[in-house]
Amino acid sequence: MFAYVLRRMIYAIPVLIGVNIITFLLFFMVNTPDDMARAQLGDKYVTQQAIERWKVDHGYNKPLFYNQTDEGMKKATDTLFFQKSLKLFSFDFGRSDSGRDIGHDIKQRMWASLAIAVPIMLIGILINITFAMLMVFFRSTYLDISGVVFCVILMSVSSLFYIIGGQYLIGKLLRLVPISGYAGGLDAIKFIILPVVVGVISGIGAGSRWYRSIFLEEMGKQYVITARAKGLSEITVLFKHVLKNASIPIITGVVVIIPSLFMGSLLLESFFGVPGLGSYVIDAIRQQDFAIVRAMVFLGTVLYIIGLILTDLAYTWVDPRVRLN
Repeated sequence: MFAYVLRRMIYAIPVLIGVNIITFLLFFMVNTPDDMARAQLGDKYVTQQAIERWKVDHGYNKPLFYNQTDEGMKKATDTLFFQKSLKLFSFDFGRSDSGRDIGHDIKQRMWASLAIAVPIMLIGILINITFAMLMVFFRSTYLDISGVVFCVILMSVSSLFYIIGGQYLIGKLLRLVPISGYAGGLDAIKFIILPVVVGVISGIGAGSRWYRSIFLEEMGKQYVITARAKGLSEITVLFKHVLKNASIPIITGVVVIIPSLFMGSLLLESFFGVPGLGSYVIDAIRQQDFAIVRAMVFLGTVLYIIGLILTDLAYTWVDPRVRLN
């Protein structure tokens, strides 16, 4: 087991380097350091001297990958790529182009993102699996067909509709919770209720249909036929056998959500004014702050790789037949 985890971690290094290089190239293909300086200075008629001064102050006056003016190792180390990207492997996120400590911002904002993402994930999985099991239990009936149609309708509606509709109905008309904003401590509960409700409802359609497909596939297998032949009730077959054997694809689906737990939801945090990592990324993109963008892309990649490793380890727990070599 230890050897497997170590091997996967070694495999992750070239993946992280590749993501870093691609992010670096894509950003500088769109924005030159001069463009970044103009965006940060915010002056319409900013002078070239001010641009050069900003580039020197923020370390953007160096070559991208190779510095011909230096000697020895400095030809590779005294470059934008080495100074701005490779340091991420030590989780040294540095400072943003606006001068903020990125590591400190991540530590402060991640809790707001987790406060929204964790309830959405847990409640969403519970509701989606329950709804999918009900549709499978009443499969090929009007209840099943109606449930599928209901899921398709939910999937067809834009997530913006749920956000704006939830703010108008629950926040403005019923005045049950604030429309937007955030507070620390227990006061945060009243601010996260509406984003959680919107996030759960918007995910019911796709999640329930996906789980229904998984359960229906399991229902046609031989062990289900054998369980019925033994006289087990349909509820016992569903919850004791089908649900257990469908754990692997369920766990695989949960892995996709893991990075979003820390990275935050872009739309939800922006529309509801939650100071999480999702809104942090959007603000960085709007301000063309490359330092924050590269740090968040790197962090998201690390979390996704960790999720994949944890998934493989979980496979051995839910299915003893799976062995990690």
